[in-house]
Amino acid sequence: MIGNVAGVSPTIARELKQKKPFPSKAEEAAVTLMRTADVLRRFIGAVIEPHGITSQQYNVLRILRGAGERGLPTLEIAERMIESTPGITRLIDRLETKKLVSRERCLTDRRQVFCHITAAGLSLLSALDAPMLEAADNALGVLKKTELASLIDLLDRTRAHSNQQFTERRSTQ
Repeated sequence: MIGNVAGVSPTIARELKQKKPFPSKAEEAAVTLMRTADVLRRFIGAVIEPHGITSQQYNVLRILRGAGERGLPTLEIAERMIESTPGITRLIDRLETKKLVSRERCLTDRRQVFCHITAAGLSLLSALDAPMLEAADNALGVLKKTELASLIDLLDRTRAHSNQQFTERRSTQ
């Protein structure tokens, strides 16, 4: 951990070399959450990227594996993504070029395209399952099970509230 001295975690202000205090605890928490998400993204990326895919591509593969043989329409994949992306078609294009996914037009609605994970995609995910589990365990290993449960609850509540606020703002614009 950056600046970790004798088991004491650095505060976000020290880590960012910030001289002034945050205007509010909410802003400090938001900055801390964004910085932590970035660190986790890079930590996980170090496991995924040597396999020639990005974290977003990995996310698409996981979604399609979970969908099973039927596959999913492109827009539904976009809705299930951890990070929203406007370029879902390009993302799937790249996975198709790598032969990790395939696409087919829906027989009843030619406008709809179903995406499927290929055998190569399943094989890649299988190879990444254990290292990804280990990475998550290592990244969050400092927390006890009860703390992880609390963290999940707090993040779920924060995300739900923020999504609601975002939706309300968009509907008034």
